[in-house]
Amino acid sequence: MKVTVTTLAFCVTSLLALGLVMLYSASMVQTDEYTHSEIGARTLQTQLVFSFLGVMACLTLTALDYAVLKTIAWPVFIGSLLLAALVFVPGVGHASHGANRWIWIKKIGTFQPSEFVKIALIVLLAWHGDRFQRKMNTFRRGIILPGMMIGAAIGLIFIEPDRGTSILLAGVCGTMLMLAGVRWLHVIPPVLLAAGLLAYSLTHDSMRSTRISAWLHPEAHADGVARQAVNAEIAIGSGGLTGLGLGDGVQKHGFVSEIQSDFIFANIGEELGLVATLSVICAFFVIALCGLLIAFRARDRFGCLLAVGITSLISYQTIINLSVATSLMPNKGLALPFISAGGSSLVAMLMGVGILLSVARQAGPPKISASDYVASDNPFAAKAA
Repeated sequence: MKVTVTTLAFCVTSLLALGLVMLYSASMVQTDEYTHSEIGARTLQTQLVFSFLGVMACLTLTALDYAVLKTIAWPVFIGSLLLAALVFVPGVGHASHGANRWIWIKKIGTFQPSEFVKIALIVLLAWHGDRFQRKMNTFRRGIILPGMMIGAAIGLIFIEPDRGTSILLAGVCGTMLMLAGVRWLHVIPPVLLAAGLLAYSLTHDSMRSTRISAWLHPEAHADGVARQAVNAEIAIGSGGLTGLGLGDGVQKHGFVSEIQSDFIFANIGEELGLVATLSVICAFFVIALCGLLIAFRARDRFGCLLAVGITSLISYQTIINLSVATSLMPNKGLALPFISAGGSSLVAMLMGVGILLSVARQAGPPKISASDYVASDNPFAAKAA
């Protein structure tokens, strides 16, 4: 387990360091719309502050016995929902790009509550799966009650609107419920219902339907909605094997507007090349593998579900972000964990890593395989004369 923990910490730290470097590189050519001054240093300073806060939160949760989370699962979940609801309060919520996802805090900036709803929901579902582990195969305990929790969290996020986070959370929750013992036949009806509602919502949302059309036919929207995706592909392709050089990227000069956040992977590919992009993918793969090993070695069901939930969150969000950057999926607006700009996302992800490390720290002893067992190990066996 020490090797697993060390490897996990190394990968996360490496991605965090890479993110700080690439964030400054991506934002150093950007200017403030009011003062027209460069914002690269300011962006880096902000990310450094949130990195520090995230690392402190990670270390605190690592030192804490994760069993404590059972006692505060409901208060934390309710508190996160109240924070998520504040984005709709005039004067408190901050709207941008047609969405109400942020809370404005004076002298600090924006804060995105949905990032912490993710962690709170994972903790609550882990508590529920542990508390009712013998009844998770029933429709009431396996679907109805957790469905109400999931519906409350995803519902608030969905109407912000934030379709990407809603889909992400649905996938994470589905993974946790299946591991907790929910029956397949019980899962199919709510999944079909959710898919139908999502399809209806997308077809009646002009902005999202346009994004899907641009994804399917990028050549017809190259100067409009598909501009970022097309230029992100150009950035990754032009980087070649070793990239154009750190700071020498071209697409960040106004061609990809969100290159410091949603499309930072494109900047990595352009400036550092295929070697760096493959290294990033390998690092996330190793993080996922470490998370699964921690879940397997967890001392109890609660720890196992927590580890699987956090690992699924990091992995699924990474897959979605990389798929968007390479045009395998339409734009979802999700950050690349540990790398993209965004203080709320960074702190929440590092909190998740802290929970993973806490589960690893409290891991049980290794299981004895059948091949290691001998008859003399049985205390009730008859003793030879």
